[in-house]
Amino acid sequence: MHQIDRIKIAKRIVQELKQGQVVNLGVGIPTLIPDYLGEKKLVLQSENGLLGMGPTPSAEKVNMDLISASKAPITMEIGASLFDSSNSFAMIRGGHIDVAVLGVLQVDQTGEIANWAVPGQTILGVGGAMDLVAGANKIIVATVHSSKNGEPKLVKELTFPSSGNRKADLVVSEHAVFKFEDGTMKLVEILSDIRIEELIEITGADFEYNSEITNA
Repeated sequence: MHQIDRIKIAKRIVQELKQGQVVNLGVGIPTLIPDYLGEKKLVLQSENGLLGMGPTPSAEKVNMDLISASKAPITMEIGASLFDSSNSFAMIRGGHIDVAVLGVLQVDQTGEIANWAVPGQTILGVGGAMDLVAGANKIIVATVHSSKNGEPKLVKELTFPSSGNRKADLVVSEHAVFKFEDGTMKLVEILSDIRIEELIEITGADFEYNSEITNA
């Protein structure tokens, strides 16, 4: 996937985040978000033990002792705090995260997420996936529309192990924004020059849409 598409997803998710929210950024596309906040002030949490994550440092200021959940170099905002994993997960499990922005392997058409294991492949560890799905007050999914193999990541039913019964609130891909209401997936916005017929074709999940929705 082109970096420009990953950036587009991150920028669109920033529009959903509100001033002052505590936001956990998961592995992958979510870790791009600190670089595109503009004037918006958020309290960014990284599950590896940081509250007050800042943007990507310049090359000469990289300190690999200070990294995101994706193991990429980051900075700390004024007033940031560092803590151990137990405190980080107490924060997550205690309901103190307003929004979790997560990468996924799959999302089904009801909003159920799979993002911790691929059948037949070695499992390195669950990480924070299940805790974030269960503990965050709102879940936004940041994902490319299709896998590297060209398979839809938005599917009717999960074929990968579920991360929990809790559903996503919103999905943002390079092509579209979807929301989930009462177990139904609904198209909110088209983000590329794709036609609705093409979007339906590359989306494995069924979704509702208003015929008046046009390309951004």
